[in-house]
Amino acid sequence: YNVGLSIFGTNIGPSFLIAACSIAYVSGVVGANFEWLAWWFLMLLGMLFVPHYMRTKIDTMPQFMLRRFGHRVYGFLSWYALFTTMLLWLGGTLYAGGVLLSQIMAWPLWLSVILLASIALLLTAVGGLVVVVVTDSFQSILMIAGSATLTLIAFSHVGGISELIESTPDDYWKLFRSADDDVYPWHAVVLGYPVMAIWFWCTDQTIVQRALGARDLQQSQLGVAFAGFLKIIPPFIFMLPGILCFVLHPDLSDPDEAFMTMVTNYLPVGMTGLIVAVLIAALVSTVDSGLNSFSTVFTLDIYVKRYRPDASPAEIKWVGRLAMVGVALLSILAALSMEGVGKNMFELLQGIISFIAPPMGAVFLIGVLWRRATSRAAYATLVAGSIVSLSVGLMHFKHWPSAEFWPHYLLLAFYLFAGIVIFMVVVSLLTAKSQDEEDMPTLRETYVEMGASPRLVWILWGILAVIMMIIYVTLN
Repeated sequence: YNVGLSIFGTNIGPSFLIAACSIAYVSGVVGANFEWLAWWFLMLLGMLFVPHYMRTKIDTMPQFMLRRFGHRVYGFLSWYALFTTMLLWLGGTLYAGGVLLSQIMAWPLWLSVILLASIALLLTAVGGLVVVVVTDSFQSILMIAGSATLTLIAFSHVGGISELIESTPDDYWKLFRSADDDVYPWHAVVLGYPVMAIWFWCTDQTIVQRALGARDLQQSQLGVAFAGFLKIIPPFIFMLPGILCFVLHPDLSDPDEAFMTMVTNYLPVGMTGLIVAVLIAALVSTVDSGLNSFSTVFTLDIYVKRYRPDASPAEIKWVGRLAMVGVALLSILAALSMEGVGKNMFELLQGIISFIAPPMGAVFLIGVLWRRATSRAAYATLVAGSIVSLSVGLMHFKHWPSAEFWPHYLLLAFYLFAGIVIFMVVVSLLTAKSQDEEDMPTLRETYVEMGASPRLVWILWGILAVIMMIIYVTLN
């Protein structure tokens, strides 16, 4: 249960709360696809990736690439993992948390960001991964309870289901919108979301580290399945308040204010304090997860492997703490630079993921599924794919040459991913395998080697599949 709650708590931070209410305020339930489609990729994590990860006894994602593709891929991926952790998990979360705290306390954004980064840094440097997992579990329970209470109170002010539906546009209740929709056309969601999800759920150090912390493979798989069931909840208690806010406060100038508008207007003072405490806990939980993951990759994959292979545990611990301080400072700068992007919170965070996900997602997926993939192809794919993806992302965010020139960012993610996969397959067929790369066994061979029987976990995934099918049929 700690694995599942920790995955859930790492994912559901204050950035998610603000973003979920914001997209629901603007567009209704379409944002729920980002939650209710996640179970497919949590299943992929638990049933395909985790067995391979645990079989190789790795601590970080770059270490897995070292076993699969050798040192060049390992070295590049170590730095790329640090970059993505700093930009998304730390910079993006600190920005969202800073916005939230500045709304609550009427402080400037920079002061809020620095204060929150300092709290998370102190907690993580002292407590390590154990504290991170425990705080994840505790704040997950608090967030679910607090947000559910807010939803029920706000719903009572609207009057009922019929009043809610009559007061909102028809397309607010469509999970899949038409292909010509300006916000989230159905084909953009169906094609683009899997690209982001493979990277986020199956290869990102911050998420996967929770699954690797389980005592054995079955506990890990049960924890991931538990997280899949928990993902049913967010649209009901984190996104629905955004739709309720649209009904009760239709003239907000900034949709990112929807969540705090509901908190400050519809909760009693004591309950407001609890929600604020939960949000701060959620923020600290997400940031300390990012700090811990950054420190783990930096110390084990860069400092020890390249510079100090004989470093003592005490030295490694202090280097890790210094790395946390350094990345905290960089993350503060990254968070403050996001202030002028001009997108709502949801599109900002999802847009960042859509341009860092394609190269890593492609290399990990092909590396696990296809034995013929070569080290040279993986390295060329990571380098070229990262340059192209990040360049396209920068131009998309800056509207170069114009905003109308670019398709939806989810479609761009799919196009980039498809091109990168084709590139890696072609280069693999044109190059020979090197001596320092290792072939992955089949999934069946991996389960036999691990002495695991996944029958119970498959039954749980089957139950979840039925539940999700009912939800989609009902809402569509």
